[in-house]
Amino acid sequence: MVAPLEKQAYALFNKTLNYLQEKYPGFIKKGKDRPTQSKIKLTNGVEIYCLPVGNAGLNIRFLTIGRLYIDEASRVSDEVYVAIEPALLTTGGATILLSTLNGAQGRFYDCWVNKDNAYNSFKRFAINSEEVIDKRIISSTWGAEQREKAKIRLDQAKLRMTKAEYAQEYLGLAMLSLGRVFSDELIKKCCILKRSNIKRGSKLYLGSDIGGIGDDDTTIEIIESREDRYYQVENIILKKVYTTDISKRIKELSELHEIHKIGVDDGGIGFGVFSELLNMPETKKKVKALNNSSRPLDADGEKSKKLLKVEMYMLCLSLMEQGLVQFLADDEIINSFKSILYDLDQKEREKTDIRIVSTNGHIVEGLIRALWLAYECKVLNIWCAYSNNGNIE
Repeated sequence: MVAPLEKQAYALFNKTLNYLQEKYPGFIKKGKDRPTQSKIKLTNGVEIYCLPVGNAGLNIRFLTIGRLYIDEASRVSDEVYVAIEPALLTTGGATILLSTLNGAQGRFYDCWVNKDNAYNSFKRFAINSEEVIDKRIISSTWGAEQREKAKIRLDQAKLRMTKAEYAQEYLGLAMLSLGRVFSDELIKKCCILKRSNIKRGSKLYLGSDIGGIGDDDTTIEIIESREDRYYQVENIILKKVYTTDISKRIKELSELHEIHKIGVDDGGIGFGVFSELLNMPETKKKVKALNNSSRPLDADGEKSKKLLKVEMYMLCLSLMEQGLVQFLADDEIINSFKSILYDLDQKEREKTDIRIVSTNGHIVEGLIRALWLAYECKVLNIWCAYSNNGNIE
């Protein structure tokens, strides 16, 4: 059982172990061969492995595989599929791909549409979220109250999302209007840095995406600015933490590394963190609200047509394409970049709006804030270096 990230692989593995313990407990070996976090040995000789494959599939090249399960298969890179397929050759093993689609692209999509008739051996099954809610049998683990709450969530999702977003995430359709913001080639070119100690006196900018105590992670990203280039020097992921703990961690990092500016989203849960940082003497002059739903001012002092979120993403994309920014070579970061999609929200007689959507974008959300602050400060410093008559002061 494999998936792009550890938490995804372990989620499927734990469901399998729980099922075996409930239905076939006698098949699970005990003692020194008892289940571990990544391996289950059965009395019939079968061994079940749980492995994150990352973006190159190095973790699975040593295996001979009888049956392969790939979760979140639409997020797995082509390099991983190339590494996996020889492991099934001598066994004639089967491959099971599990995923929602990630736009009309990638190996999973090619398999789903049987591109060039190269995937004839696969059988295809799909069920959408609306069908699951309607058809799932009421039981001790799925009650009528849960069903009603699930229906409400779907109704609310329809109101929040564009048709393309809802169609992909809940109906399992590949929407041509949804496309990747960052290509594999661009991500590979920019995610190349090794983690190293942060040098004292560096010009550092911190960006954070706040997840709180829910299922979403909180990420803290730090970017170093050197002349006209930018380098990621830190990536911190916090799980299920209170806003007070997040604020305290950001304050500690600010003091430890002498952070120049701090950017957080002051909407939703982020408002608590922003307020706390604003009331701390050590951070109140550094923190800046970078709200996804706000609209920045243009050169004439008018509000931009684009949301700040889109502006921040476009700046990040531009810097990457120009080769002016580098990020850490970390699978979590790489997969976060891969998950970022754009949706074209087209309305009759109106300009087409660009929306950025993602199910795993928390790391990138922190990075775009740190980059925005670093770039903004550089532009302001250049502007301040000139007097009104054009002479350098």
